[in-house]
Amino acid sequence: MSSSTWLTGVSVLGIKEVADTACATAKSVPLTCHGHSRPITHLNFSTILKDDRILIISACKDNNPMLRDGVTGDWIGTFLGHKGAVWQSRLSGDAVYAGTASADFTAKIWDTYTGQCLNTLQHEHIVRAVAFPQGPNPKLIATGGFEKKLRIWDMSRSQSQPSSISSSPTSAQESSGGPSLLHYELGSGVHGGVIKSIVWGADFNLVITASDDKAVRWWDLRSRAPIAKAELEGELGTCEMNASSSSYKSVVSVASGKNAYFFEGQTPGQLLKKVTTQHDIASLAFNPDERKFVVGGKNDTYVRIYDFDSEKELDVHKGHHGPVWTTNFSPTGKLYATGSEDGTIKLWKFCNGPYGLWK
Repeated sequence: MSSSTWLTGVSVLGIKEVADTACATAKSVPLTCHGHSRPITHLNFSTILKDDRILIISACKDNNPMLRDGVTGDWIGTFLGHKGAVWQSRLSGDAVYAGTASADFTAKIWDTYTGQCLNTLQHEHIVRAVAFPQGPNPKLIATGGFEKKLRIWDMSRSQSQPSSISSSPTSAQESSGGPSLLHYELGSGVHGGVIKSIVWGADFNLVITASDDKAVRWWDLRSRAPIAKAELEGELGTCEMNASSSSYKSVVSVASGKNAYFFEGQTPGQLLKKVTTQHDIASLAFNPDERKFVVGGKNDTYVRIYDFDSEKELDVHKGHHGPVWTTNFSPTGKLYATGSEDGTIKLWKFCNGPYGLWK
């Protein structure tokens, strides 16, 4: 059984860089979070927690996902245990659990308070995507990757317990970390390419997958079948759920080629808008309240801001030294985070006036 070590406090590896400038301007200097030694592959914010804290988790090719304060960037801890690049990491709705997907053929479930690995979910190939249902105290977790299979794991049922989710469940023997969990597969043979992202809808029974066969699919857990599909143009980048901070509405954003796709979050397959840019897009994040979206460059190092309604490019931010593989807005919409090939995470202020460390 491999050990899982939780590092606490503020590390030298968590030092932030911020210029001593006024931040009331539109172009505030970003906070730069160091600590990772290889490219950042994915970033995910928590919801606003009970103590008004926001957390952010980062996945990286250095095998070691990290947890940070989502406003200041202060390092909280590192999840140790994976033996391959971590392609995606997500926090549960209450930030009690973290899920990670890795090239070591496993996904792991972690306790964010202790850093302990609770379960290791063994797969037959590289795992690229992981997702929890929205809301607190999740009972399920979804995984996908090079197997081209969408798996749903029951966190409340181990191999020795009867399952309520499948009449003939399968289980995976764990190489480390907790008991074997029962799971089932949705839509065998449906995906024609690697599953690169999974997003759980606001409806508990709705799961969304984005795969390398240039398709986004909406799955109903009750029928265990796809109920909608959208074809994409160009190589798939990110697929994320973007929630409004002022309403219950949400939007699914998908980066593909030079295109930014926006789907209605509550209605499977309903395309709100497709925006074609002049640049290849690696990552995409949408702020529904400000009606603006951010894209990370695939073939350059820039972060670009666009107006959703006019589709015009509003600004270009420079600072990274490699492609920007991931971007995400915080739940308040007052900042967004980017992760790059250069191994750094940057937090960019997206509001007027003081906020966090921007005074």
